[in-house]
Amino acid sequence: MSGMNFSPAWSGSGHALGGIQLGVEGHQDPAAIAQEMTAWLGALELQSLCQSHIEGPTENKLSLRCTLRHEAQQELMPGYDTLALHQSLQRPEKDKFQEPLEREICVALLGSPHLFRFANLAALQSHVRVRRNMVLAARKTALAFNTVAAERPEADWHYQDGPGFILNPGRPLIPALIAATQPEATGKLYDFSCYRATEYVILLGIAQELAAHHPAMLAQLQQLNEKHAIRSGQFHDVFLIEYGSMQAPLPSRFYVPGDRLWFRNPDERSSDIEGYEGSWVIYMGSGLFSNFWQRDRPFTLESKAIEIFHWRHGAVQDNQGKLRMDETVVAQHVAETERNPQDRAQVLSRMVRMRDPQGVYAEGGCIDATREYPRSVSREHCELVLPNY
Repeated sequence: MSGMNFSPAWSGSGHALGGIQLGVEGHQDPAAIAQEMTAWLGALELQSLCQSHIEGPTENKLSLRCTLRHEAQQELMPGYDTLALHQSLQRPEKDKFQEPLEREICVALLGSPHLFRFANLAALQSHVRVRRNMVLAARKTALAFNTVAAERPEADWHYQDGPGFILNPGRPLIPALIAATQPEATGKLYDFSCYRATEYVILLGIAQELAAHHPAMLAQLQQLNEKHAIRSGQFHDVFLIEYGSMQAPLPSRFYVPGDRLWFRNPDERSSDIEGYEGSWVIYMGSGLFSNFWQRDRPFTLESKAIEIFHWRHGAVQDNQGKLRMDETVVAQHVAETERNPQDRAQVLSRMVRMRDPQGVYAEGGCIDATREYPRSVSREHCELVLPNY
């Protein structure tokens, strides 16, 4: 298999806008960094799919840009569609590579329309491991859906007004997160909202990386969770980077394993029901999105869109006149739509399009313009700044 094509020429027009960018410090040899990148991609058996070139200087610094070759892009993820990437990467013979998930993550990053910037190769490798950890955790997560109540394993967590669920003294963070989200640990499903569930999965993925490669930061994260939970908007600000925008939306079928994303409910009436404004999920690779309430039935893009479409039919008034969701009615409508190809096509035509702006309910679908991924927690280039309490 041929090596990655490396050009020492300075950047110019004609190169892809996205892909992966690695920083080059002033004392470093760009060619040596390119060779390290090639060796790492070679271990993943991806080097023949990629090309790289030196860019800069920008602010007196060079960088190495790595992207998929044009032919590989067209073959593996045409139109930036990553939902069948796992199939495109499969080989006829028995796959001797034991981590197809890492390969899928790397190819999605290399072929991305968004530029993923990393301080160096170690930071990129750490990023891939965090995404992998998140996906594996999401696949194992099973919870009880509840938008009002919430509970955690009492051996590990206790609730305080203000700080939220915090760790009991002496209870390590990683086993506590696993106990709360993976029923094999306790034999019980705990009440979560979908948004909070994604936070626990992300936090677990980060903590597992810190345990292996940055234990000092894990100790800080442990101490923080013994004092105060980081939730909602603060969680986003502390731990995550959002990419894409309403002005420059990501392609509707572009997802990197380990992305957190939101599917919007475009029906104004049913979106007034708490918990049904939309759905927060983790993209788990292989064309599948997390289903924390029935983990053995993960969503495809199409099945998620169809479910959200039929929330409008499940919205019913209770005896007090308050809207609630009847999941049985939703399931019946979903089954009927899946049985009728024409109805299915009509629903997907309506739903698999970019969402309307916030507050607008017009012709938009359920697809959001943005995705989110964790900040770098690489030991030498850690972007994580924890708040003080």
